Amino acid sequence: MSDAHATHTAATHTAADLAELDRIARRIDIDAPAERVWELVVRPGWYINDGAVEPEPDIHYVGEVAVVRHASLGEFRFRTVEVDKPRYAAFRWIGTPSRNESTASTLVEFWIDERPEGGVTLRVVESGFSGLADDPAAWLKEREGNDKGWLTELAAAKAFVEARA
Repeated sequence: MSDAHATHTAATHTAADLAELDRIARRIDIDAPAERVWELVVRPGWYINDGAVEPEPDIHYVGEVAVVRHASLGEFRFRTVEVDKPRYAAFRWIGTPSRNESTASTLVEFWIDERPEGGVTLRVVESGFSGLADDPAAWLKEREGNDKGWLTELAAAKAFVEARA
């Protein structure tokens, strides 16, 4: 998306529109037990990949910050906010190649809900985009990539977890 288009897009949104765009919510059904899905979800930055979950990611810790390195995507930083095994995990996405650790961040939350017919529903909410920049065009541009990305990443999670049956 060009900067001119992003500026136009931000200028055409009402305050209510921008408030709604501050978060992304997605979900997917996975035919696997909650414990197996939990093993993936609790891993900081599992969604840093090229469309397939890395079985053995490059993760190291600097204090309480998980640093995830991907060969083609770069380095990303996450801080664990809350873990409630095996149902909820929240991480602060504090650094990407486009923003450093000293800038604002988004909150990425995962919920694992068992389905009556078996398997689970994995839900994700990423919020806080409006805090990434003062200019709505800037944070809307970053949000756009993540909005599409979560569809890909949840499909990757489903494929990864179900393949380990």
